[in-house]
Amino acid sequence: MAVRPEFLNGHQICHGGLIFTLADSTFAFACNTYNVNTVAAGCSIEFLRPVQPDDVLTAEAVEQVLSGRNGIYDIRVTNRAGETVAMFRGKSAQIRGNVIPVAD
Repeated sequence: MAVRPEFLNGHQICHGGLIFTLADSTFAFACNTYNVNTVAAGCSIEFLRPVQPDDVLTAEAVEQVLSGRNGIYDIRVTNRAGETVAMFRGKSAQIRGNVIPVAD
């Protein structure tokens, strides 16, 4: 995600809400890869360093555990230099249905 001028807060660094949105979307893609509708049951984020204008953020998800209908995922957000700027942990819950319909 390229950090555009409209993403900056009053301190002229990337607003935490945009970093959270990137991490949360990455979490959603990761926990829905099994083609079972899955939603967030909880999450937290730690902002570790400021993100400067014109930087580029990358988010990577790692499934830590999947037990029954619940999962735990860690998402690392890094800047262009590869430095970790935020860590997000999400708890997922599988619900009924499929992301992509399955033929009967």
